[in-house]
Amino acid sequence: MKKLLGVVLIVVGAFLLIQGFNRKDSLVGEASETGTKIANSVDGGTRMPKHMGYIIGGGVLVLVGGALALSRSRVAV
Repeated sequence: MKKLLGVVLIVVGAFLLIQGFNRKDSLVGEASETGTKIANSVDGGTRMPKHMGYIIGGGVLVLVGGALALSRSRVAV
């Protein structure tokens, strides 16, 4: 069961990574980065574009899914 959950997390994480990189390279992503930089310079905030959240979240899911998929089952004796 843990291996199946790990594979599902890897697939979902890969999907989020792909979506994040596609959005980053698009016109919407460039506008989002520019708007975020301007807003942060005006009020000193620490905003992040939405595509960075996708990339970070996808990377975390891939790592957690890989750890679950590769972990060994413990057998109680």
